[in-house]
Amino acid sequence: METMGIVILLGTLFIFLIIRLPIAFALGVSATLAALYMKIPLLIVAQKMVSGVHSFSLMAIPFFILAGELMGQGGISKRLIDFSNVIIGRVRGGLSMVNILSSMFFGGISGSSVADTSSIGSIMIPMMEEQGYDKDYSVNVTITSSTQGVLIPPSHNMIIYSLAAGGLSIGKLFLGGIIPGVLLGVSLMVLSYVIAVKRGYPKGEKISFKDSIRIIRESALGLMTAVIVMGGVISGIFTATESAAIAAIYAFVITFFVYKDIHIREMKTILSNSLKTLSLVMAVIATSSAFGYMMAYLKVPQLITNGLLNISSNKIVILLLVNIILLILGMIMDMAPLILITTPILLPVVTKVGMDPIQFGILMMLNLGIGLITPPVGSTLFVGCSIANISIEKIAKSLKPFYIMLFIYLMCLTFIPAMTTWLPNLILK
Repeated sequence: METMGIVILLGTLFIFLIIRLPIAFALGVSATLAALYMKIPLLIVAQKMVSGVHSFSLMAIPFFILAGELMGQGGISKRLIDFSNVIIGRVRGGLSMVNILSSMFFGGISGSSVADTSSIGSIMIPMMEEQGYDKDYSVNVTITSSTQGVLIPPSHNMIIYSLAAGGLSIGKLFLGGIIPGVLLGVSLMVLSYVIAVKRGYPKGEKISFKDSIRIIRESALGLMTAVIVMGGVISGIFTATESAAIAAIYAFVITFFVYKDIHIREMKTILSNSLKTLSLVMAVIATSSAFGYMMAYLKVPQLITNGLLNISSNKIVILLLVNIILLILGMIMDMAPLILITTPILLPVVTKVGMDPIQFGILMMLNLGIGLITPPVGSTLFVGCSIANISIEKIAKSLKPFYIMLFIYLMCLTFIPAMTTWLPNLILK
C-alpha cells in the first residue's frame, strides 16, 4: 500500500504540473488522493493544512510583501538606479553595472527575484537599449542579477525555509545570505564588464557633485528599510515579524509623505497586489504542509535519503546530486512550494555528509533562483522577456556565459562553507 500511495502522491503531482494546474491545487489534490487511498481521514489532511499556516514566524511574510510593494510602487527603483549610477556608472558598460548594483540594493528591500526584474527591468532594459546595448544582453543582465534578491536579506523565502527546516534562526539565515549575495553581484559585474569591453558598450555620463549628494540622500531613505529589518533582527531588539511590521510602516511613510511620487489613493492598489501575492504564498504553504505530511507518512524522505547515500558515500558526489535535483526541480516549479517540499527530504541528506543547515538554505535559494531564470517555467525569465518583447528561445541561447558563471559560483557556494557560515557564526554565536 505504501508503494502505491507514493505512486499516487508523486504521480498525480507530476501529471497536474504537466497540465499546468496551479501549484497550490496540485499539491492539495495529490495529498488528498493519497490520503484517500491510504484510508487516512481527510480531517487530518485539513488539520495539517491549517497547522501549516498557524505559525507566528509566518506573520512576517505579509509585512515583507507589503513593504516591498510600497517601495516598488513608490519610486525607490528609480532612486536606487540613480544611486548605483553615482557609484559605478562611469565604467565601460556602466549601465549594466548600474543594473546589477540596483538589483543588489532592491533585493535587500523586496526579497523577490520577480519583483526585482519587474521594477528594475522596466526602467533599465529600455534605458540600456537607448544607449546602444543589445536587447538580449540587457535582459540577461537584468534577470541574472535579480537572483541576488533571493539571497540578500530580508527574504520571505528564507522565513519559509526556516519553518520547513524546523525553526532555524532567521537572523542567522539573513546573515548567511549577505556575503553570497554581494559576491554574486561582484561576479556578475566582472562578467558583464568583460562582455561590455568586447562589444564596445559605452561609458555612463558624469554626474555633478551637487546631484550626487541629492541622489545619495534620497536613496538612503529607501535603503533604511533593509537596515531596519536586519538591524532589528540581528540585535535582538525585534523579532523578524516585528521588524517586518516596522519596515512596512516606514515604507508607507517614505512612499507617501517623503517621496510623494504616487497619491495616497494608490494604497488601495498596493494593498490589493500585496493581498494577491500573500494569498498565493499562504495557499501554497497550507497545501505543501498537507503534501509534506503525506510524504512523511509514506516515508518518502527516508527512502530518498537512503537512495542517495546508497549511490555513493562520497560527500562531493552527494552534494553534486543534490544540486542537480534542485536545479531540475527549480526549472519546473515555483520557489516557495519547492522549499517546503524538498527541505524535509534533502536536509537530512546534506547534514549526514556534514553540511550546515544555514549553508544548505542559502545553497537552496541560489539553486531555485537559477531555476527562476531557466526554461520551461522560469517566472523571472518570462517577466524579463515580456518587458523587452523578445523570445525566450533567443534569451536562453544568449544566457550561456551567465549560466556558466552561475554554475561556477554555485560550486563555490557548495564547497566553501565559510561563504555562508562565517558571518552568522561571528555575529550570532
